[in-house]
Amino acid sequence: MGTTDSGRYAYIGSFTTAGGLGITTAAVDPDTGALTPRHSTDAVPNPSYLAPSPDGRFLYAVSELPDGAAAAFALTPHGPAPHGPAVPVGGADPTHLTLADGRLITANYSSGSVSSLPVRADGTLDGPATVLSHQGSGPHADRQEGPHAHAVQPDPSGRWLLSVDLGTDSVRVCALTGAHADHADAAGTLTVRDEVALRPGSGPRHLAFHPRGDRAYVINELDPTITLCRWDADRGALTPLGETPLLPEGTAPGSAPSALVVSPDGRFAWAANRGHDSISVLALDLSGDTAVLRTTVPCGGHWPRDVALHPGGRHLYAANERSGDVTWFTLDPETGIPARSGSVAAPAASCVVFV
Repeated sequence: MGTTDSGRYAYIGSFTTAGGLGITTAAVDPDTGALTPRHSTDAVPNPSYLAPSPDGRFLYAVSELPDGAAAAFALTPHGPAPHGPAVPVGGADPTHLTLADGRLITANYSSGSVSSLPVRADGTLDGPATVLSHQGSGPHADRQEGPHAHAVQPDPSGRWLLSVDLGTDSVRVCALTGAHADHADAAGTLTVRDEVALRPGSGPRHLAFHPRGDRAYVINELDPTITLCRWDADRGALTPLGETPLLPEGTAPGSAPSALVVSPDGRFAWAANRGHDSISVLALDLSGDTAVLRTTVPCGGHWPRDVALHPGGRHLYAANERSGDVTWFTLDPETGIPARSGSVAAPAASCVVFV
């Protein structure tokens, strides 16, 4: 399902306030997918989500706290080393981050905002943050009393940034004015071009693109479904096409889907389900417009907060937050069904990325 041999190291984020080690570095066996921990650092509290730089020299982390921050790390043979001071994001509880157009973008859950920080030429972060506040609410009074930005994702063309908001049941499509703007105070400004409404009460959480770049899939936390969308990069237009359930009919309530990945060949998608503690296997048709739930398999632990695909496309990883481990699976290239291959202890694990 994939051709690249990159991804020699995995970096595991975790919640230090729940006993996590911070950022753990693990070597990846290219044949078996097995992880061997090498190093950990708690230099930043609650590095719950991570993003590597495209050149693999740096790693960026949120610090998921009420006074949220982001931090840069230089990747060394001895593990990630702090690379400049952590910088406030001007928002509360950043849960997700991405690199786009020379800036670091964070989704700040509790404050319902998206922040943009300049990335200097040497990889360090600058400030202050440019903050875009979301507005709105949803029908679930306890979870959607206001906006809750949960993820930010650049589109494959690099022209747009999509911010997924659990509290407002919507995805905002933003244009980012880059570092070469005519006016310095305009650099990094996020401008909302469109707010796309999804089904009320669905609680969108994360988004993944089809490798072809013209379809997007939104995973919903408050109702175990994914929303299939058409994406037009020329217009920056996201059009919902329909929903697919992530769990078999008759499954007891109480599941909270968390993350979604799509195979490099666009044939399959995998979603993590907290509570049900499973991974859903979805078959995508050639157009990418429909998805069929093939099966679910146990995630190998409890409360899978993240699911990640190794760049080689052969192994899938679940970060099981409450059981404190990362489980890896070997993927069947014909069916896409994951077979559990092993696990490693990782207290309060929250995400896995590869370099």
